[in-house]
Amino acid sequence: MTPPDEDAIKGIWATMALAWEKGDARLFASVFDEDVSFVSVRGEEQTRRDEVEQGHARLFATAYAGSRMEPDVRLVRPLGDDLALVHVTSVVVPADDKPAMTTHAQAVVRRRGDSWSITAFHNMIPLGAPR
Repeated sequence: MTPPDEDAIKGIWATMALAWEKGDARLFASVFDEDVSFVSVRGEEQTRRDEVEQGHARLFATAYAGSRMEPDVRLVRPLGDDLALVHVTSVVVPADDKPAMTTHAQAVVRRRGDSWSITAFHNMIPLGAPR
């Protein structure tokens, strides 16, 4: 894996953070494979990009309206030439005075052509993390 590959993988989360801040569910979902395996912090399973988009559109219109996500990519571990494991801890900062929420995601990303996307994603709230 080259430094540009690692930068491109980290760029996935930069896109997600921008989309979150804008409340743009389509942009948020654009970083996932069409047939992604996605598990939310609540254990909800989604198996298509459009489901991820619809779920985040609801979140951005309600509980997370005006919030922002601050991701910290902590691990990019190659699993092959076109596959990598990624660990990301994110803080979701609400628009109001409510406390921030910390999440941790484990993802598998793959390269198709010149771009990387998320093929599997499991998000959770770490034990002892602020909610």
